[in-house]
Amino acid sequence: MSADPHALLRLCHLVSPALPVGAYAYSQGLEFAVHAGWVTDEASTLEWLQGLSRHAIGTLDLPILLRLHRCWRSAQREAVRDWTAQLIASRETRELRAEDVHLGRALARVLVELEIPEAAAWQRAQPAFATLFALAAARWQIDASDALRGYLWAWTENQVLAAVKLVPLGQSAGQRLLHRLIEHMPSILERAEGLADHEIGVSVVSQAFASSLHESQYTRLFRS
Repeated sequence: MSADPHALLRLCHLVSPALPVGAYAYSQGLEFAVHAGWVTDEASTLEWLQGLSRHAIGTLDLPILLRLHRCWRSAQREAVRDWTAQLIASRETRELRAEDVHLGRALARVLVELEIPEAAAWQRAQPAFATLFALAAARWQIDASDALRGYLWAWTENQVLAAVKLVPLGQSAGQRLLHRLIEHMPSILERAEGLADHEIGVSVVSQAFASSLHESQYTRLFRS
């Protein structure tokens, strides 16, 4: 943990569902997966989210977030742009790319209000959410490992909330899912921190299909 007494509280602020970035509006393919019958109950929801967290978030977002955190700490602005571009380019559908840029710009606006002026330029650029998340973590003295934990938790919580609405599941089932998913987080984080640059990537064909088909799904609760 950081020696800064405010760091943990700042991390709680950064991962709070109350942060006005609009993450709740996206299902990242889950809505179509439910529509198609791929996700139908608590067990299949757990399998879907475990797969995404291990083979997408854990092998793409988290290792790039780690590198972005280091770059912001050492003022490597060109490297920040390069890793951001790689993360956006790795999004496999237009929907996923649009979501990432939207969340990144929204977080940039929030961080400007929270007195991180470096975020201002990203309001008109093509940021990833992780770009601004890493900037906030670096400036608020949040340790890189803790930033990765917070990012993974925020993604997981948002996906479980989406599943509760879509499958649908009860609130107790949602809490059981979070409890089970937490059990797998340490191994996902450990692997993410150990990946070499050439090992970073995503391998979840089901999400790519679900997200691309969600773009033209007739009725939708979640944004495309």
